Amino acid sequence: MPTPSRPPARILEITSYPPPRAGWGIRVEYLKHRLEAEGHTCTVLNLGTSRTIPSPEYETVLGGGDFVTKVWRFSRAGYLVHVHASGDAVKGTVLAVIGSLISLLHGRRPVLTFHAGATQRHFPVHRSWTWTPLYGLLFALQRQIICNSDAVKVCIQQYGVPASKIVPIPAFSAQYLEFTPQALPPQLEAFYQRYPQTVFVYVRLRKLFYPLTLVEGIATMCAARPDIGVVLCGAYGGHFEPEIREAFDRRIAELQLADRVCILEDLDHDSFLTALKRSAIYLRTPITDGVASSVLESIALGTPVVACENGSRPRGVVLYPAEDAERMADAVLHTIDHRAEVMAAQADLEVRDTLADEVALLTR
Repeated sequence: MPTPSRPPARILEITSYPPPRAGWGIRVEYLKHRLEAEGHTCTVLNLGTSRTIPSPEYETVLGGGDFVTKVWRFSRAGYLVHVHASGDAVKGTVLAVIGSLISLLHGRRPVLTFHAGATQRHFPVHRSWTWTPLYGLLFALQRQIICNSDAVKVCIQQYGVPASKIVPIPAFSAQYLEFTPQALPPQLEAFYQRYPQTVFVYVRLRKLFYPLTLVEGIATMCAARPDIGVVLCGAYGGHFEPEIREAFDRRIAELQLADRVCILEDLDHDSFLTALKRSAIYLRTPITDGVASSVLESIALGTPVVACENGSRPRGVVLYPAEDAERMADAVLHTIDHRAEVMAAQADLEVRDTLADEVALLTR
């Protein structure tokens, strides 16, 4: 609870927010509820796909003018502005800059959480010189910057940001493992019954998830073992690139993989963890995601992880080069054949309450 000498804080979160329960929106949902449980006020301006749907959980954003008006109103009322951005989405970064500037106009420096890993579409500097000034401005405006890892902190320092301003706080927290097992959709339950070696994949049909490499890898691993099936969660949800979806669907048909894959929309968090725990392997394909909370969730639940190398994977994760379908398939097959050995290497995972660290930073 807030100390008697310090009034409760008021925080304005500018971010995507569930639904859908994906990405950093889940982290913000946990953060909002933790702040409110400790007596603080937390208001969310929802920039996600549900932003126009009224909810008691967040403020809607109906357009650019509405966004500016609401940030202005809450900043003027004394709220600390907490913006969120990544190196993948320029539009979201621009909105974070605008929100930060409005906060400064009202005499208060904002806080930024910079999400994802050390390799992103426009981050760090060497990945996109075109957008370096934009990201440099975003970082310069902040009172403090939260990131997921020391590796990301080093990359942010390349923009001239002092190390003392950057605080690594892993996105994963003990609360992520609090879930109620759910009855799974009938098609998924039947798929688990049919394929004892089920590989679970959360994938978006976007370039840096390497979905076409994934399809080729699935073909190789399925040819090697008739007991392998692959669950593709989220493939048709969210923002996808139409040309990639067309190529993805066409390649699955050409390789005659329809019976070996189960394509799902997004699952809620309880169902996602239920499915993850039921799976033989969790396969993680994007290179931009850093450590990835779902990787840590999987390890904590006892499901071994195979993931593309991005410089931030936890110890013991079985790695492969992001664009190498053969090495992906080999990694999956190796993990199936040596499950106990792989799990022993991944088992030493510290699960702590990182929300407490973030709340302390925002409310001091």
